[in-house]
Amino acid sequence: MTKYGVIVGSIRKNSYSKGVAKAIAAGLPEGSEVNFLNIADLPLYSEDLDADSPAIYEQFRKDVKAQDAFIFVTPEHNRNIPAALKNALDVASRPWGQNVWAGKPALVASQSISGISGVLAHHSLRQSLVFLDMPTMQQPELYIGNTADLADDEGNITNEGTKEFLSGAGKSFSEFAAKFIG
Repeated sequence: MTKYGVIVGSIRKNSYSKGVAKAIAAGLPEGSEVNFLNIADLPLYSEDLDADSPAIYEQFRKDVKAQDAFIFVTPEHNRNIPAALKNALDVASRPWGQNVWAGKPALVASQSISGISGVLAHHSLRQSLVFLDMPTMQQPELYIGNTADLADDEGNITNEGTKEFLSGAGKSFSEFAAKFIG
């Protein structure tokens, strides 16, 4: 059974990013284990903490290491990824030489309530994943715009065409990830 970690860049209650992530996960094979990892409570990363990391850092690193593959869904904050997402990437890639993201296949999706679809955050995240040594699925590209029109008040995607597209991406990702999972 493949374990898929899900990292949602938005820490907002009823986030559209979480709704997009759930719609992608719906396309994963039956029996897959899907784990939404919480990034909201991670203290800001500081190299000063490497020698004696807080327990929450250690638990997050352990949780990341336990996953086989990752789905990242991010909104765009000021033309980049949210601070909480960047912090999570940093926490699990440190101390230096102990990057627990390495080798894990990834899918990147971005969303925005505007038509720009979080494209700049999407590409910024991809750049970080290259450095973290995560093979990242290239197609289909998942830029989801106007999400407020595609979702309900809880952030769940309700537009049938969008749900079908995202579910299909989840299926494609499971096939992509299988190439890297031993």
